Amino acid sequence: MAMLFGKLLPREGNFFELFNEHGGFIAEGARAFLKMIENYNDPALRQQYADAVDKAEHAADRVTAEVNRLLHRTFITPIDREQIHSLINAMDDILDLLQDSSETLSLYDVRAVPEQVLQLATLSVRCCERVQHAVTLLPNLSKPATTEAAIKTCEEIDRLESDADRVMRSAMSRLFREEADVRELIKLKAIYEQLESISDRCEDVANLIEGIVLENS
Repeated sequence: MAMLFGKLLPREGNFFELFNEHGGFIAEGARAFLKMIENYNDPALRQQYADAVDKAEHAADRVTAEVNRLLHRTFITPIDREQIHSLINAMDDILDLLQDSSETLSLYDVRAVPEQVLQLATLSVRCCERVQHAVTLLPNLSKPATTEAAIKTCEEIDRLESDADRVMRSAMSRLFREEADVRELIKLKAIYEQLESISDRCEDVANLIEGIVLENS
């Protein structure tokens, strides 16, 4: 009966295609967030790109939901079920943070953004694009060259996360030395921390991908 039941269920879902789709939305949302920061002094453009971040986040949510539904319908998965669940939810956390950062700037009524915000947003884009690239490699882990490329990409994400750490520490040091307005200090501190967390979540995804690579190559 168990064998018959197994034959009636899909053996492999299109998980890799869904990872790729989600990765595309991550990169899209990060680029929109950077455009929002670059055009921050133009309220109309700022809102346009904030809306684009929201759109990417909502689209990614639908992909995440589809992955979780597919897990319940699929009997045999291409990689470990827990790895699939952990990876898609870690990827979703990246876009959630991008959206949260966009909304925080609006809710806190930040009128102008310091250079360090632009630096962190730029690093976020680079991290997110590396995440997007890493997930495209997952279907071909049987190839040694692909395995090597995936590990290299994960290492690049780790380095970018370290760069973001350094930018945030420098930004915090300058903020506490130079910002006399306590309200502005509180606002910018929260924003710096949120932006740095984006690269942290990208590193989490990189660590998960590295684990998948090592187990399945």
